[in-house]
Amino acid sequence: MPEQIDRGLPLCRLVLYSPEKAGNVGNVARTCAVLGAELHLIRPYGFHLSDREFARAVMDYLSGVSLHEHDSWTAFQGRLEPGARVWAFSTHATDLYTNAQFVRGDYLLFGPESRGLPVWLRDALPRLKLPQPGGGRSLNLAVAAGAAAFEVQRQLG
Repeated sequence: MPEQIDRGLPLCRLVLYSPEKAGNVGNVARTCAVLGAELHLIRPYGFHLSDREFARAVMDYLSGVSLHEHDSWTAFQGRLEPGARVWAFSTHATDLYTNAQFVRGDYLLFGPESRGLPVWLRDALPRLKLPQPGGGRSLNLAVAAGAAAFEVQRQLG
């Protein structure tokens, strides 16, 4: 863990790569508002931010969200500060998210709902997984992002 924590940084930054469902993104935005986390969206999206489903899910929380849109993964990478840590969440990972030592301002990356992160991206980053003791393919995107963000909050207080 770093010796000093920059209190000016957000708790964490939730990054959604090519999200497909407006409702999931709206719910992730609400989580960001509650925790003081940033939300980064990387195009293309499977919806428009003006969609009714997005508005219904985000409710009146959007004004409390620091929302950043990026045209591509490359554009997102170009905005990262030196030393930024990006964690890829994937069902293909072997390390549990609770074993990571998060620091304030970490980026937590999640892929599209139907297929997850592309292999080229997933394999280029440290990977974490959420436990699925009951089986199933994967958790809902909003649930997974919320669980990860609340783990960061639990660790950092």
